[in-house]
Amino acid sequence: MSEWVKSDRQKERERVRTVRARRSASIATVSTVVFIVLVVWLVTNSPGWPRVSETFFDREQLVKALPDVLSGFWLNIKIFLIAEPLILVVGLLVALARGITTPAFFPIRALATLYTDIFRGVPTILVIYLVGFGLPALRLQGVPTDLATLGVIALTLSYGAYVAEVFRSGIESIHPSQVAAARSLGLSHVRTMRFVVLPQATRRVVPPLLNDFVSLQKDTALVATIGPLEALRQAQIHAASTFNYTPYLVAALLFILLTIPMARLTDHLAARTRRRRGA
Repeated sequence: MSEWVKSDRQKERERVRTVRARRSASIATVSTVVFIVLVVWLVTNSPGWPRVSETFFDREQLVKALPDVLSGFWLNIKIFLIAEPLILVVGLLVALARGITTPAFFPIRALATLYTDIFRGVPTILVIYLVGFGLPALRLQGVPTDLATLGVIALTLSYGAYVAEVFRSGIESIHPSQVAAARSLGLSHVRTMRFVVLPQATRRVVPPLLNDFVSLQKDTALVATIGPLEALRQAQIHAASTFNYTPYLVAALLFILLTIPMARLTDHLAARTRRRRGA
């Protein structure tokens, strides 16, 4: 069997595409460098730059604040890693509850709807305040008093409502014929959801879920409002003692280093999903 050989026309097309791709990459690189140089020049030559440089880009303050801010940032990561699986569980359960159509379970469906309406309507920082200061004030047996734990509870309640809507949209995107086919094979409603609907719905909602978790990682800094010594709180302590805002820049850079890879992963998964659907 003879091997397939590219025609001259195909070779010419590939050559033209390669040339165009190189030209586009070169133009993009040059334009990006020019833009960055222009922005740096405009900023560094502005009248207030010396004062801004002293207040936000003090190398000595950066070195002093980095260890404490970094240790606080580990608490942000711990809060994120604990809250993320809890949010997934709460969001999935609420989404399933909102999909119940049996009249006898209407109270559960109504409660799930009320939960999503309330916690999507209340700003996250207010939820943190209400949980962080309200739950300990009740003095109930078994209510946690650890501030980081209260922050996890607040973030779970707030983000659980958003994730529930993401899951619900994924479940509703599955064509009813899939459910009908599963039921015709003798599967119960629970087994149909578990083996047919949820696997497909979960794959479809991975990109928006990752977007929510990028936001969650940033919003762990809001827990500082109730007192835990996380990155933002440590930066506040240093800034208050030195009247220099470089520690805030350190905290911002740490969050950027963590969220940018997650954002690029989200873009990659979204692009892969579009390619699969197109195929």
